[in-house]
Amino acid sequence: MSCQDDKNQCISTSAGKPAYLNPDLPLDERVEDLVSRMTLEEKVSQTLNGAPGIERLGIPKYDWWNECLHGVGRAGIATVFPQAIGLAATWNDDLIFEVATAISDEARAKHHEFVRRGIREIYTGLTMWSPNVNIFRDPRWGRGQETYGEDPYLTSRVGVAFVKGLQGDDPQYFKVISTPKHFAVHSGPEADRHHFDAVVDEKDLWETYLPAFEAAVKEGNAQAIMGAYNRTNGEPCCGSKTLLQDILREKWGFDGHVVSDCWAIGDFYKHHKIVDTPVEAVAMALNNGCDLCCGSLYSFLVDAVKEGLVKEATLDGALKRLFKARFQLGMFDPPEMVSYAQIPYEVNDCEAHRELALKTARESMVLLKNDGILPLDKDIEKIAVIGPNSDNLEALLGNYNGIPSRFTTPLEAIKSKVSPKATVYHTDGCDIMGDSKRGFGAAVELASWADVAIVVMGITGRIEGEEGAGGDREEITLMGVQEDLLKAVHATGTPVILVLLSGSAVAINWAEENVPAILAAWYPGQDGGTAIADVLFGDYNPGGRLPVTFYKSLDQLPPFDDYRMGNRTYRYFKDEPLYPFGHGLSYTTFGYKDLRLAESTIQAGEDIQVQVTVENTGKCPGDEVVQLYLTDLEASVPVPLRSLQGFQRIYLAPGEKKTVSFTLTPYQMALVDYSGQRVVEPGKFLVAVGGKQPTGANGPDGEVLTAEFTVEGEKVTAEYVY
Repeated sequence: MSCQDDKNQCISTSAGKPAYLNPDLPLDERVEDLVSRMTLEEKVSQTLNGAPGIERLGIPKYDWWNECLHGVGRAGIATVFPQAIGLAATWNDDLIFEVATAISDEARAKHHEFVRRGIREIYTGLTMWSPNVNIFRDPRWGRGQETYGEDPYLTSRVGVAFVKGLQGDDPQYFKVISTPKHFAVHSGPEADRHHFDAVVDEKDLWETYLPAFEAAVKEGNAQAIMGAYNRTNGEPCCGSKTLLQDILREKWGFDGHVVSDCWAIGDFYKHHKIVDTPVEAVAMALNNGCDLCCGSLYSFLVDAVKEGLVKEATLDGALKRLFKARFQLGMFDPPEMVSYAQIPYEVNDCEAHRELALKTARESMVLLKNDGILPLDKDIEKIAVIGPNSDNLEALLGNYNGIPSRFTTPLEAIKSKVSPKATVYHTDGCDIMGDSKRGFGAAVELASWADVAIVVMGITGRIEGEEGAGGDREEITLMGVQEDLLKAVHATGTPVILVLLSGSAVAINWAEENVPAILAAWYPGQDGGTAIADVLFGDYNPGGRLPVTFYKSLDQLPPFDDYRMGNRTYRYFKDEPLYPFGHGLSYTTFGYKDLRLAESTIQAGEDIQVQVTVENTGKCPGDEVVQLYLTDLEASVPVPLRSLQGFQRIYLAPGEKKTVSFTLTPYQMALVDYSGQRVVEPGKFLVAVGGKQPTGANGPDGEVLTAEFTVEGEKVTAEYVY
């Protein structure tokens, strides 16, 4: 008798146990066996993020929803690393791999501890709904802080490193499963996401919005993808045949599972008005490739199958992908077989991870301006620390965060950094939002008394964030009366240093013109205050770079709901920014020489090697971020002004030199035509290598060298290679 004849019967192996519990059998056979034993109602129950246990089959309850954007989130004490935008500001994908490895160690340790305690609720599982590889195309978007910035290449490199660090390198099991999100063409407005249609042409789609997802799937081997709330070109993303079937599964060969964003499938009939009923909505989602529903709406799949809107075989396909993931996480094998199950709980919030969080925070610091006032002398006698983010835990954490067991604010770190002879006084001066200037008097008095005023301002994850939790910003200037406070402190004549905490670009035009030094610190995590103080007082030489453009005003940008890339991000922006993408200063200087291309002429479809020599020409050691930009000078269609196609963060002692090498592949040289095809055309290309973009620099942050090469032959298509 087979399982199809009687779903309550078991097909047993010779060992006397069900085939799906035999770890010696092939994975597909085990999955097939398990799914074949389920009733229709049991199958449907397993397509919900809160999947109940099935006692007769020995399937434990499992909730698929977990978060680890910059540390294990929402599950108690965990190491809190800098927010994702700060991770990107390190421009160090090797470091991001270390961070993701530490996060996944903590996720594993927490999961097994929860299981030992009989807890199988939300935020306790091993399917992590991270990273967010959407493109941060507009600074108003509240969730931009969750991304790796505005550039497809930087996002791809950081995203791949994060996915690999999460999933581990065991040949049989995944440490956790990574779920890049939100697929695709998703970046606000938050208030409209449940009904909004993001309309893009094929060129923008493939040139900007899809590359990071393709890299995460093909190179990162991400085992899950989360859809977006919005429609893309008319199709709800969580039920889009174009995205989920044609591109993700067929074109890219993705064989993992797809999960909806939470309650997004209900939007199909409630807000998008694509279908009329919940039964039609779930049928559309499942038939087009969404395997798992965050929420409860997939309960209607029972009706959808019975009404003939969904074939049970289609449901079985989704179930097999879902249980394949659970098997690959070792959930049905003896723990002693799964190396990751042996990670001790003590790894959570351990000293090594705290040190890594501090290292990452230091590397994320971006020095936007310095007229020579930094670094400060630790023997300075009187210091005023002013501003609403100077002693604010929220400003360290961002969103989707864990809870640090200990943390250090900028105020605390500054107090511990200076000499015992120094006196540090503090006042907030004002709130982040609101019109009250009641604290201005105390702030001005402290600044007048002090030798230096360190003003810590910006925003927090409570103010910019997801719909219902901050949301988007209507303006990108400093909020409330913060700029007025900054002006009042500056008017005392005391030297002022501005420290900006935010998850996005802020238009600090007045500060750029008047304040001697400005440090962008993002949401720097649990020990962000220490990292800030280390930079201010010279114990760490900043080397971070901007992963986004800082615009002067919203007048420079198209409407927020316009998803066309014209005049957005450094690749298409033709105006002058406040600070350009890739910008960041140092306490030392770097020189570039001997830019060498292996060939001056190549055939279409060939790689080309690029080398440059970098020297620390200053007096202190430091990190330089070597950036390579490529421009197609003779393209047959409009192309980006320039595109980042290589970067390396290197450490150099004074006088030390290093040769840095890059390989440019056909995929990187290719343009995207109007049909969305990526092709390499014959013609001239410009390579620019330096510590910044070849134009739009703010300050002496490194020379840029350029060289040209020519591609000959017939145009060829270019596929993603790694």
